[in-house]
Amino acid sequence: MPQENNKPSICKSSLEILDWAKKNGMETAFDRAQKVKPCPIGASGSCCKNCAMGPCRFNPKKPDEVKGVCGADIHTVAARNFARMVASGTAAHSDHGREVAKTFIAAARKEVPGYEIKDEAKLKQTAAFYNVKTEGRKKEEIAEELGVKCLAEFGQQDGILQMTKRAPAKRQELWKEKGVTPRGIDREVVEMMHRTHMGVDMDYKNIMQQATRCAMADGWGGSMIATELQDIMFGTPVPMRAKANLGVLKADQVNVIIHGHEPLLAEMIVRASKDPELVKLAKEKGARGINLSGMCCTGNEILLRHGVPIAGNFLQQELAILTGAVEAMIVDVQCVMQSLPSLAQCFHTKIITANPKAKMQGAQHIEFHEHDAVNITKKMLTVAIENYPKRGKVRIPKEEVDMIAGFSHESINYMLGGSFRGSYRPLNDNIINGRIRGVVGVVGCNNPRVQHDSGHVNLVKELIGNDILVVETGCAAIACAKDGLLIPEAASMAGKGLREVCETVGMPPVLHCGSCVDNSRILIACSEMVREGGLGTDISDLPVAGVAPEWMSEKAISIGQYFVASGALVAFGVTWPTLGSPELTKHLFEEHEKLYKGKWAFEPDAGKMAAMIIDHINKKREALGISKAQERKLFDMEARRSLEV
Repeated sequence: MPQENNKPSICKSSLEILDWAKKNGMETAFDRAQKVKPCPIGASGSCCKNCAMGPCRFNPKKPDEVKGVCGADIHTVAARNFARMVASGTAAHSDHGREVAKTFIAAARKEVPGYEIKDEAKLKQTAAFYNVKTEGRKKEEIAEELGVKCLAEFGQQDGILQMTKRAPAKRQELWKEKGVTPRGIDREVVEMMHRTHMGVDMDYKNIMQQATRCAMADGWGGSMIATELQDIMFGTPVPMRAKANLGVLKADQVNVIIHGHEPLLAEMIVRASKDPELVKLAKEKGARGINLSGMCCTGNEILLRHGVPIAGNFLQQELAILTGAVEAMIVDVQCVMQSLPSLAQCFHTKIITANPKAKMQGAQHIEFHEHDAVNITKKMLTVAIENYPKRGKVRIPKEEVDMIAGFSHESINYMLGGSFRGSYRPLNDNIINGRIRGVVGVVGCNNPRVQHDSGHVNLVKELIGNDILVVETGCAAIACAKDGLLIPEAASMAGKGLREVCETVGMPPVLHCGSCVDNSRILIACSEMVREGGLGTDISDLPVAGVAPEWMSEKAISIGQYFVASGALVAFGVTWPTLGSPELTKHLFEEHEKLYKGKWAFEPDAGKMAAMIIDHINKKREALGISKAQERKLFDMEARRSLEV
């Protein structure tokens, strides 16, 4: 998408800081994106470096002109590259889930002070999927057995992942028929890497079958386990008000930004920040208190559960440091830029790494261990507090936007169904009667190859304007929060039908559902819509779609593939990694629909992407026989009694 007026972002706070950085010779990701142009061969998936006979480069414009040294053609190479992205994304999300499961077991055994089992209702609900008995047992006993069974699925060699049983029965049968039901999380990642080694799997369709099974181990495995166990341990999110953008930083407080993806650390930092001794120390150093804010997905996690303000998304991590107001940025894993320590040297900011898997030269490493979480997080915050007197001049943008976040699939259930009768019936009914045309998940990252936040915001405005309810996760949700789309008042920008629903319920037309692992919430919500009835018998029947307008991470590819395998249309912007292979691209864009009743699409223009999505949703409505608007149905007493309570 062309950048309006050549501005790198539509976010006013970001532009303000970027302008200052340019005048002062400070380099950011936006500058590096201009200096380092993407390789057209690599971008199209047409370069193989899986052995030392290469790298072998193919001409995307003449895909069948040459073969690699080993004889591999461009279609095999592109499939291997795509599949390795899926494997990497699955590994990232699933390693997150593994650590959560291990801590969950320790919390059940009361071995990790500060962690506990908070949501007993969800504990019992999740335990049922794993055949864990709950009657007459303490919550800790239930949790320990559940955690052990979840952890076992990472190394499981045969069988199926239990969470796949939450999908509609028709979808489960299709997965079984196509041979893509995941057996064990780690097994699928390892097999994917083995198959893409030189001289192993050379059939691009066969490679993609395993890529699908690997991605399924993410969405219906590692990610879903992470989300469910985090909810049980930290509390299932409910809608709450918060603030977003760089304006959440405070000139008179110790500013600590928590950045990364795993809430095990972030939850304990939130707890430690309220410690009276640390608050007292901050005041002794001249600050009014301790101000926490989040960045990226770990920020989304503590936003949903504690209302901790979100300072920004992926491309704002450097900009936060450039404000000069951040005493410490504490990072764990994923989406953290290596440029942070060198940039921080120009200011007083401390970059603190916490995970042994993710160290950086120039950063201070304070290793985090769940068994001593309270003391370690206090040490981290003490470093930040001691740093406050070294602060120089600050430049904090004014933008501090109101938002509402915390829409888990459970809260959506009760928000629309009522406080005492949680049900997806009202959502389904409003889709059937046409007030809500469909539902679209807008997810994913930022990418400096396109105008920051514009893809998300422009697409979402077009969708809600056409009566499409939007659910969001990750950096996409933060982008729309900063633009004021995550408050009930944003319903004024929605179409007549969606606006009526939002105003009646008092909800925004765009719902923040969490971090990138929380895309599993959308899978469960879709399954519940099918189970509720009236919209077909499979996820593929629903008028829904998924999009990632500004994606950059391998995790996004894994997410997209498991949504396609679940029966959804998934559209990506920016670039597409298989364009060098017409055969593989056709397989993903067309033949996948015959296999899984879901398919990929690529469209870098937000307006055209919106039109594509709306057309897809209209066709789904026609197939369901609900394409014409229906009159509101008033329930008489007999109809009300028929509702399940």
